[in-house]
Amino acid sequence: MHIRIINGPNLDLLGTREPKVYGTRTFPDFLAELQAAFPEHRIDHFQSNHEGELIEALRAAGAGCEGVVLNAAGYSHTSVAIRDALATVPVPVVEVHISNIHAREAFRQASLTAVHCAGVISGFGLEGYRLAVDYLLRRKP
Repeated sequence: MHIRIINGPNLDLLGTREPKVYGTRTFPDFLAELQAAFPEHRIDHFQSNHEGELIEALRAAGAGCEGVVLNAAGYSHTSVAIRDALATVPVPVVEVHISNIHAREAFRQASLTAVHCAGVISGFGLEGYRLAVDYLLRRKP
């Protein structure tokens, strides 16, 4: 199975950005661990700080893989455009948040994008990505 992870703004700074909230591991290091944990599957990654690039990646993922793990970061709470793009993705999408968005500022507690996702995983750090991949691999169409 081919799963694409799509990460939004500032997630390229994992490991150095607010380590008390996001931890000290970089995403490339974690991705290598994730790929090693599921060697029989293709797991690739795209990250952008730009909304339009994330929309294009979502649209391309629908044709190029069987599942998507999305952390749209701050755009989860603000982007109607990403929400609308998700409505067109023909494969299941799992939304992931590294921090527990429900224990943070009020504006972070609502996700515009979650409505078009199979589920939301929040608050388990980078392990949320592993949970999302595991779900996508086990789900029955």
